[in-house]
Amino acid sequence: MNDPVDFKGMSCPLPLMDHDTIQLAHGAGGLLSADLIEKLILPRFTCSELEKLEDQAVLDLPPGRLAFSTDTFVVSPIFFPGGDIGDLAINGTVNDVAMSGAKPAALSAGFVLEEGFPLADFHRVLCSMETAAAKAGVRIVTGDTKVVGRGSCDKIFINTSGVGVIPEGVRLSAGSLEPGDVIILSGSLADHGMAVMTVREGLSFRTTVVSDTAALNGLVDSILAAGPGTRTLRDPTRGGAATTLNEFARASRVGIKLIESALVVRDDVAGACEILGIDPLYVANEGKLIAVVRSAEAEAVLAAMRAHEYGKDAAIIGRVVSDHPGRVTIQTGLGTERIVDMPVGEQLPRIC
Repeated sequence: MNDPVDFKGMSCPLPLMDHDTIQLAHGAGGLLSADLIEKLILPRFTCSELEKLEDQAVLDLPPGRLAFSTDTFVVSPIFFPGGDIGDLAINGTVNDVAMSGAKPAALSAGFVLEEGFPLADFHRVLCSMETAAAKAGVRIVTGDTKVVGRGSCDKIFINTSGVGVIPEGVRLSAGSLEPGDVIILSGSLADHGMAVMTVREGLSFRTTVVSDTAALNGLVDSILAAGPGTRTLRDPTRGGAATTLNEFARASRVGIKLIESALVVRDDVAGACEILGIDPLYVANEGKLIAVVRSAEAEAVLAAMRAHEYGKDAAIIGRVVSDHPGRVTIQTGLGTERIVDMPVGEQLPRIC
């Protein structure tokens, strides 16, 4: 008797195609376009809305307020430790919708492909998107594909838009913070940004810096169940936690005081940040969130977050204060206090 086949780690095979790379004709709307859609794209995102191949998707959504978001992903390199541009595109838009308290339901996916881009790489990206969407519990219901000449884009750019419905009674706002509120970070800082940068810069460490890219809608559900009075949520992507917290402080006209010793930065990430001269507070994260909650609900929310796979390292990192409205400060390990300002420019281009 033959031994059973172990399918763990196996990936879906690339379908037989007439070409090994993207051709300009793949974006022309003819036979090659149809071949690309039918053989590569549709099998990855099978659902009744997409299979109709209309110019739009008609959705049946539950009653409630609608949350809508769109984002475009141009990360370089497109493959990095812990993920790739495909799952990043799914997770990023799921998270943007979820931070309103909405339950993400459906996404669109638009591709800009460079002539000569290997079909095997495109297929790998599509498989990552399929896996990420399934884990997040969302459907890709409509999309578009364009092909541009060599040198007109860098391999592949992806736009994803998403919709979700906000449950009754959930109203989150960055302008709702009050002195005494507690700030909780769901885990370690700077993992994604440094995973991309170490590959881009060719840095080598004893361990591989891995991106934290993940869909956080399940974690959001846990937070809101434990803390119905939650003030606001945000995933600190470009500009990092520092930018997010400054936006909170300015929107609510309050001060925010952080505790440096409460911030978690992994050793390999800290080493990469030190080599590149970058403060982890300003580095993009793609699988973390910041929650501002009422003091009375803080311990319940913290426990709920730590019980979730994406919040097991959650920690209280500071509080909202009435002092220095519109500013963020941090208490250092030396007992001093310094201002954490908004970044002046883009430190890490093409990080997402």
